[in-house]
Amino acid sequence: MSKRDFLLEIGLEELPARFVSDGEKQLADKVESFLKEQRISFEQISSFSTPRRLAVLVIGLAEKQADVEEESRGPAKKIALDESGNWTKAAQGFARGQGVSVDDLYIQEVKGTEYIFAKKFVAGQETASLLPELKELITSLHFPKNMRWHTYSLRYARPIQWLVALYGQEVIPFEITGVAAGLETAGHRFLGENVTIDEPTLYKEKLLQQYVMADSEERKKAIRHQIQSIMEEKDWVIPIDEDLLDEVTNLVEYPTALFGRFDEAFLSLPNEVLITSMREHQRYFPVKNQAGELLPYFVTIRNGDHRHLENVVKGNEKVLRARLSDAAFFYGEDQKLNIDEANKRLDQIVYHEELGSIGDKIKRVKVLAASIAEKLGVTSQTLQAINRVAEICKFDLVTQMVGEFPELQGRMGEVYAEIAGEPPEVAKGIVEHYLPRFAGDQSPSSVQGTVVSLADKLDTIAACFGIGLIPTGSQDPYALRRQAAGVVQILLDHELDLDMDELLLETVEQLQEKELLTVPESEVVKQLREFFALRVKTKLQDEGVRYDLTDAVLASGISNVPVVFKKAKLLVSKVNTPEFKELVEGLSRVTNIAGKAEKNVAINPDLFEKEEERVLYEAYVQTKDLVQGALASGDVSAAYAALEQTIEPIHQYFEHVMVMVDEQVIKENRLALMHAFAGVIGSYANFQEIVFK
Repeated sequence: MSKRDFLLEIGLEELPARFVSDGEKQLADKVESFLKEQRISFEQISSFSTPRRLAVLVIGLAEKQADVEEESRGPAKKIALDESGNWTKAAQGFARGQGVSVDDLYIQEVKGTEYIFAKKFVAGQETASLLPELKELITSLHFPKNMRWHTYSLRYARPIQWLVALYGQEVIPFEITGVAAGLETAGHRFLGENVTIDEPTLYKEKLLQQYVMADSEERKKAIRHQIQSIMEEKDWVIPIDEDLLDEVTNLVEYPTALFGRFDEAFLSLPNEVLITSMREHQRYFPVKNQAGELLPYFVTIRNGDHRHLENVVKGNEKVLRARLSDAAFFYGEDQKLNIDEANKRLDQIVYHEELGSIGDKIKRVKVLAASIAEKLGVTSQTLQAINRVAEICKFDLVTQMVGEFPELQGRMGEVYAEIAGEPPEVAKGIVEHYLPRFAGDQSPSSVQGTVVSLADKLDTIAACFGIGLIPTGSQDPYALRRQAAGVVQILLDHELDLDMDELLLETVEQLQEKELLTVPESEVVKQLREFFALRVKTKLQDEGVRYDLTDAVLASGISNVPVVFKKAKLLVSKVNTPEFKELVEGLSRVTNIAGKAEKNVAINPDLFEKEEERVLYEAYVQTKDLVQGALASGDVSAAYAALEQTIEPIHQYFEHVMVMVDEQVIKENRLALMHAFAGVIGSYANFQEIVFK
């Protein structure tokens, strides 16, 4: 079958950097799916992107769909044929629908029933006639934010400026918002010119001639190489933040690295202030010496070539000087502010119209933190530090520095607390109570940071649930999933022996006492338990725990999160052993029949008729104490071993004892033993959830 190469390019006004990579991936994935659905074979797909374009190059795209022969099943034979063996109207209608004659129908048996079938040949269409459908594919791309322009109804990331759709030498005709697909693409906005693409495989080469590196990975490698060259030339250390590198890659079409300088006097500012000013606001890479000390230099990436670099350097230095001058002013002014005075201002800042001020939130956090500290049995000195951290953990929100650089909240609190003479452990707790800030971030290392972080996150989550602000789908404006994941991470990282159910109940009760709930208290607690169970489930699956093992351990609740994970990891280590399957089968025999038991029926050993009943009862009593004690201390291996010891008594019991006997009293007593034993088993896991292949 003959083949041609195909190029599809969407030319746009400059896209936000965060839209580019995902837009490139979406386009490539959608084109590949389209070709497979249309049965059009191809050899290879490559994708490209810059701030002004998203493109796909398909090598070896067949000129025609593959032919197919389809088999369709019609009505049953008894409906398709009458008593005389003639085709009925149902059969004739089926044949017409398939585009065949009744003479082409045949009969086949399916699961004991005969049906009529038809085969029809579907000739493949010309690829060129199908490619215009890519118009709908292009308009289906989704972005974090969309806009409309002119009088067009299309909502898109940015206005479409040009389209290229070239199949071999043939332009594929379609139009979007008045822009017709053609051969012409745009070069670099300032250095290049429009250029005609007359051969799809020449796309990269022709754009490069117009100062556009279309391949995003090649641009990234070029940037990395240029930074490395500056490092070697100057004997500097330039830490490359991968997120910043990705962003810069998607901001330029023709990268050129350069470095500039700022006044050494600004080095008196905290490093985080300097780095944030450079990285977050200007997209600069900070520079350090071999000892890791910040130097008065920066590296930035120009969207252009090496011409007139000195002017570009001066411009960047001027912009950064203004930023750092502002930061220096804020830094000096903020130090004049008394911490306790700053804290009082929080009473005037609305946290949420239904939840009061930030000051109100801090009061709740302080109470909850003290309760958590008591549960952990901290020393009086540590408790004092926890109380102070909880009291002033948000004071830096009213500082000018955090107002200008919100990314520095917590860190500036730590700096200003140290300057004001607060104990080091208090200053450290202020910055750590925000941890972890995102997936993969570290947990607080100090006790005070850990306790206040838990209290702050739990209050935020419970308060939002209490007024009906529950995350739905992809909508989570208050980042409650991230904060709940942070709570789970902290509990795991520090193996904290805290009852999650108690914490949630206590947090909600405090909100109820303050008359802040608009949702019934019991409903809020129920929703929170389900919400946190999902976070635990996600974390288990992220760590490679099988879905059925995850469901098994979660069935026993998440009151002690570290123990849940220990149980899951132990089951992972046991699941492929022969002994494990025997254990699950034995324990499941108990839990299966336990569901038939009446509630609140006490076990009466005097009603036991057989020795196997007494043996199993004694095993139950012993196992109950062992399992409860082991799980309370976090020794999941001991709890598992205790359950293993019951397998033989269980098998002996079911071999010699009939539970569902006619005599009601005996039956209820035996079911009561099953129910009680099932409770012990269920405290470890619901083994019935486990699937054996």
